[in-house]
Amino acid sequence: MKNHHSVGKHGEELAITYLESLNYQIIEKNFRCKIGEIDLIAKHEEYLVFIEVKYRRSLTYGYPREAVHKNKQKVISKVALYYLQKHKLFDISCRFDVVEIIEKNEDLQIDVIPNAFMS
Repeated sequence: MKNHHSVGKHGEELAITYLESLNYQIIEKNFRCKIGEIDLIAKHEEYLVFIEVKYRRSLTYGYPREAVHKNKQKVISKVALYYLQKHKLFDISCRFDVVEIIEKNEDLQIDVIPNAFMS
């Protein structure tokens, strides 16, 4: 049985491969600061995209996207703001995407939810 960290890393690698096939340019993996972490940061079209990757091997606990609740969104938003300030990116269009990965047996389903925090 894989540990939680290696399962998460596997999910991120699947996400990167898929996102690159959609012309996302990954510029940062696992950006961390004292506030929290963002799984991936990428360029896509005119956007700087902050990406949360959620990977599951079953739907026992619901869809992966459901794990990106309001509190998680707040933390990711604060980390993104810190990233923008740290890199002096003051005039750039940003968005928050969620990559949802469900892998059952040999079946792989990957969905990108753009602007996932808009509600």
